[in-house]
Amino acid sequence: MTTIQIQLPDETARAAQEAGLLMPQVLETLLTDALKRRQAADSLLSIADRVVAAGIEPLPIPEIVAEVKAARAERRHCAGDH
Repeated sequence: MTTIQIQLPDETARAAQEAGLLMPQVLETLLTDALKRRQAADSLLSIADRVVAAGIEPLPIPEIVAEVKAARAERRHCAGDH
């Protein structure tokens, strides 16, 4: 187990304390989530670099929106089947 010490502006520390964010379990969750988001972003950026290197043209925004909507609809459909 590692102990860390941070410095925060008084107002930020007070607000975080009042919100219950300075508890070890909450901080662990916040940091774990941030690490997952960072890894996902890094993965997407590495994929983007490979797409550019392969000369693949980007999809127009309307097509991207349609794909996202279709994926969400499929996810909702699958979640309803359980």
